[in-house]
Amino acid sequence: MLSILLGLLFLGTGGVKVLSLPQSLAIRDHLGLRPRLWQLIGVCESAGGLGLLAGLAVPLLGVAASIGLVMLMAGAVISRIRVSDSAATVSVDVLVLALVVVLVVVRASA
Repeated sequence: MLSILLGLLFLGTGGVKVLSLPQSLAIRDHLGLRPRLWQLIGVCESAGGLGLLAGLAVPLLGVAASIGLVMLMAGAVISRIRVSDSAATVSVDVLVLALVVVLVVVRASA
């Protein structure tokens, strides 16, 4: 169930970056990231989300996707702290990071 929820979450968050939706661009500018990097992050998030979903059938793919998403979310937390975002905003990314770490541990031990 966690793989499905996180897979859909990352498909959505990656998709808004790839599609350059206005709210996404505002976040990109707030974080001071370059447009190409933002697009790359979106592609990686989308691929990670697909990997989590595909990992339900191919477990090793799910583990690899989870590890990649841990790295992306660690970068997200660092980016939020770097621009002095509120604790509430940082906490959301920390929560998602923690959930992906749980998924890595569960999948790697299965």
